[in-house]
Amino acid sequence: MFERAKIRLFVEHPLGEGQTIPLAKDQAHYLFGVMRRDQGDRVALFNGRDGEWTAEIVEAGKRAGTLSCLGQAAPQLDPPDLWLLFAPIKKQRTDFIVEKAAEMGASRIVPVLTEFTNSERVRVDRLQAHAVEAAEQCGGTFVPEVAEPVKLDRLLDAWDGSRHLMFCDETRAGAASALSGERDRPWAILIGPEGGFSETERKRLAALDAAAPVSLGPRILRADTAAVAAMTLWQSALGDW
Repeated sequence: MFERAKIRLFVEHPLGEGQTIPLAKDQAHYLFGVMRRDQGDRVALFNGRDGEWTAEIVEAGKRAGTLSCLGQAAPQLDPPDLWLLFAPIKKQRTDFIVEKAAEMGASRIVPVLTEFTNSERVRVDRLQAHAVEAAEQCGGTFVPEVAEPVKLDRLLDAWDGSRHLMFCDETRAGAASALSGERDRPWAILIGPEGGFSETERKRLAALDAAAPVSLGPRILRADTAAVAAMTLWQSALGDW
């Protein structure tokens, strides 16, 4: 295994010994303009499939560049089959949720529109970029997909009963919480909007065979805090921590 480089980039290209990787304009600007790297310097590359590879800068320009893979520095590490479903909130706090979900091991991130969701338009491309940046910074080799927003009722209509749903219910604040189940089963975590779930939504979720209502403690948490707390709870009980 090669020594892991400090600067990490996510790329779409296959990675392997001797593989040549062209850089996109924004990556070239970051690597050569911001980080002041040049020919002969080494960077880390990952694509979500082939692990992390150490690469050498072969060509360095203001708007383009070329890297060459030298050897693998770390094997591919995929997260558990865990989705984070959340009601979008204000822009910066939604960004925070996506970044932390990527860092903490979500395999898919889905914005969900509930009856009380009140937020700006969701830009999936921008949120996906935040997920990539989070994976680059935390040393991960996997970038979760950020899906297009979907209405909660439509999501539940098509729900696969084999995937457990950890439903974070603020009305259970103060009640004891526990998670149990098989570690290799697919799961999803659902975080509601700042105004909470409607009574109709709560009843439907409670009646879902795959749902596991969970309290996040004696205090009602902000949506972004709840997302981190819920992922921590799940990871500590059933995840890969």
